[in-house]
Amino acid sequence: MDLLRTILATIACLGTLIVIHELGHYLVARWCGVKVLRFSVGMGRIVWMRKFGPDQTEWAISAIPLGGYVKMLDARESDLSGATPEDLQREFTRQSVWKRIAIVAAGPLANFLLAIVLYAGLYMAGVREPTARIAEPATATAAATAGLQRGDLVKSINGDPVQGWSELRWAIIQSAIHREAMALVLERPGYGEVRATLPAEAAAHVSLEDDVPAAMGLDLMRPPPMIGRMEEGGAARRAGMLKGDVILAVDGLQIHDARAFVAEVLRSPGRKLAVTVLRDGRQQQLELTPDPVEDKAANSKGLVTVGKIKAELVGSIDTMIVHYGPLDAAGKAVRQVKEICSMTFKILGRMIVGEVSLKNITGPLTIAEYAGETAKMGAESFIGFVAFISVSLGLMNLLPIPVLDGGHLLYYSLEVLTGRPISERFAEMAQRIGLGLLVSLMALAIFNDLARKL
Repeated sequence: MDLLRTILATIACLGTLIVIHELGHYLVARWCGVKVLRFSVGMGRIVWMRKFGPDQTEWAISAIPLGGYVKMLDARESDLSGATPEDLQREFTRQSVWKRIAIVAAGPLANFLLAIVLYAGLYMAGVREPTARIAEPATATAAATAGLQRGDLVKSINGDPVQGWSELRWAIIQSAIHREAMALVLERPGYGEVRATLPAEAAAHVSLEDDVPAAMGLDLMRPPPMIGRMEEGGAARRAGMLKGDVILAVDGLQIHDARAFVAEVLRSPGRKLAVTVLRDGRQQQLELTPDPVEDKAANSKGLVTVGKIKAELVGSIDTMIVHYGPLDAAGKAVRQVKEICSMTFKILGRMIVGEVSLKNITGPLTIAEYAGETAKMGAESFIGFVAFISVSLGLMNLLPIPVLDGGHLLYYSLEVLTGRPISERFAEMAQRIGLGLLVSLMALAIFNDLARKL
């Protein structure tokens, strides 16, 4: 079932984005008077095709489901010796350079527009997400040094209001990328409004490959762990735990959330733990001895022995519904797309100078994995994922690499500056180099995908 969901979600995500991208090229080409011969979803051999419209355009599905294309009447690709004068006037290369720029740019712009529409729709419909309430900051982190405490609710960062955890997380990542200080306004239970500042030096020393908010000490506050379903014969059953028990402490140390309890259990195989639980409003002491289990997933260098209790931990995070009006939703959607673009270019720049690892480049396998996971989480998560990938697709196509839209825009920009088109020899050499770069980039992305899986 999970595999089927992943396949369907991937087809829905990439199929939609490819169609929207190519529709951008198609519609603007028609608007500019260029004759369109074929609209294909996919590359390679055609597996299905029908002709529609006054020009009898071929609408096709091709065998390789990676991308698509719009084939226009083009003297560089077709013999036009038998073409009518009317068709020659509609040939692509005979159009003004500004029309050609508009046609090529329309694909990426369609992806950006789709992302804005999807984000705006989400913001207007209302998105349920965790509140921006933080957990106890880890010792020596920037948040701990600044005096932040468990339960603090972040209301704004650098004067910008924060609604929900996603806005807080995004603002932190942006500050880390820009290496700027963060002025926080907090609401502290029992104290009211509190102000704190995380210095720019703290953001500058955080690696973008890590969980940036957690590295700065700003992590989502989770409820104390509650025991759910237990397996017969497991350590939790033997200790006398019951469904609904809330874990308060282990060996006298307070447990704030499930992750802290799991960490204590994992590092205590075969060792007795004094566990304090809350049951029916009263505290009780239990002796819990985690079973020693060899686990290869816990250490990439080999097998290690960890503790397991064979119990499910449950608990609901404090959430809120974030709503925006149409104008605010549209404005926020535009800002979201701009920030994604800015963040992507900054990360690409850091990759070029070696500050960020090339391991962060992902490919179709990772996209498929996240498509399946977000589809499992619900419509909101999946739509948000599609919007993010739509922006990424638009940006990728704008890279100044020949064979991509950005490469063609570079050619036409040179034509605007010099007053003449680039030579056919230069274009052919650039196409070969661009194809090599694109194949290398795809190979690296797929390698990274497989390396993560293995």
